[in-house]
Amino acid sequence: MNKQDILNSLTPEIVEKFRTAIEIGRWENGERLTDAQRATCMQAVMVWEHEYLPVSERTGYIHRPVKDDGTVAGEACDVEHDHHYPHQEQVVVFKN
Repeated sequence: MNKQDILNSLTPEIVEKFRTAIEIGRWENGERLTDAQRATCMQAVMVWEHEYLPVSERTGYIHRPVKDDGTVAGEACDVEHDHHYPHQEQVVVFKN
């Protein structure tokens, strides 16, 4: 299933049901989620949130506090840094 297929099949109501199921480990009917179901639900929720929600409302968002001088802690960090993608091959540079 590709990204567009996932987005076409999800509604905000379904996403909320997935979030609840992930959180409590059970479906609405009380049936336990399998590991595969949990993983699939998590992926679907992340794809949907990435498409429709601002960054600050997505699952896993970490609020950056404002320092006393008015700057935002970690403001210089851009989420596109390579270290945010641990499964990509990365070049190791040794310091002498």
